[in-house]
Amino acid sequence: MKTLRLLSLLSILFIGCNQTSNPAGKRACNSSVSDDTIRAATYKTVRGALLGSRFKSLEELKSVIQIEYAIGTITSDSTAPENTIVRVRHCSNGKEVVNELETGTSQGDMMKARYGGSVWDRLNFLFRCPFAVINRKDLEKVFNLSKRSPEWRGEGDPAFFDIAESSVRNINTPDMAFRNVRDSTEKGYLNSFNHITAQAFITSCFSEEISDFIGDSHERYRHPELITGKFTAAQITDLGEGPVDNYVDLINNEWGQELGKQLKEKYRINHETNWTPELLANYLNDLQRYYSWAFQIGFEPYRPGDKVVVRFSKKINAVMKGGLNPDKRG
Repeated sequence: MKTLRLLSLLSILFIGCNQTSNPAGKRACNSSVSDDTIRAATYKTVRGALLGSRFKSLEELKSVIQIEYAIGTITSDSTAPENTIVRVRHCSNGKEVVNELETGTSQGDMMKARYGGSVWDRLNFLFRCPFAVINRKDLEKVFNLSKRSPEWRGEGDPAFFDIAESSVRNINTPDMAFRNVRDSTEKGYLNSFNHITAQAFITSCFSEEISDFIGDSHERYRHPELITGKFTAAQITDLGEGPVDNYVDLINNEWGQELGKQLKEKYRINHETNWTPELLANYLNDLQRYYSWAFQIGFEPYRPGDKVVVRFSKKINAVMKGGLNPDKRG
């Protein structure tokens, strides 16, 4: 039974190691920009969170954020240096966030252990990821909140992505919001809202450390070049799946965590919180107020009777009380 419980961890969303702490978090910084710079032209109406759809190149993104690669040696029999850590910094409105991503066990290692290895391979993977083992129950809960489960909770079961979609639909100033056509695509508001929503909720309900772990681990597998900076020409010009999109995601994860910490304190959220529709509507409206401030756009407010609010409040309560399973439908 203990072995089965350990192995169930392998189904957790985006597992990976190492787990790193944020070295700087949010701190004061200077963000004044002259009106004739690329940054001002691209981002003069945006504060805090980023919209990947606003950038036309990696160089343009670098006019807004700082990307630093740390050098190390990856093998004992090689003297060739290799980038092992990337630090991505963003200063906005006098505050700075930093996301640090380093090499380590990735989602690919998890997939190998889960589908191609023996039981001992799987256990070895778990022992190599102590953070995942220690926090396995909370990580399983995050996994349940992050995915739709119509087989257990019926059609229309919402996940973080559905909350982001509903916030996009709530935009009530289309003339202001969609002057840039790419902002209406999946890599515009929807992608930014999705990252910030998920990271805010995970931070409020669990911790910033768990948010960091989940937010960073996926990138080690799908986009290891983010750590080394060794991109192909095709990757650099791919605005949908290349470094522009993913560095923006790393930054938005940090702003989402900062927002999640503020809302955690405001509503005194913990593992035992009863997520009433009223509380959830207030929380989501605070997220939208942040988006309104950051992107200079307007929203229709969430209401406690909204279908997505009612369903997601039930889901959070079910998950936080022990997770979803076929025998405990809500």
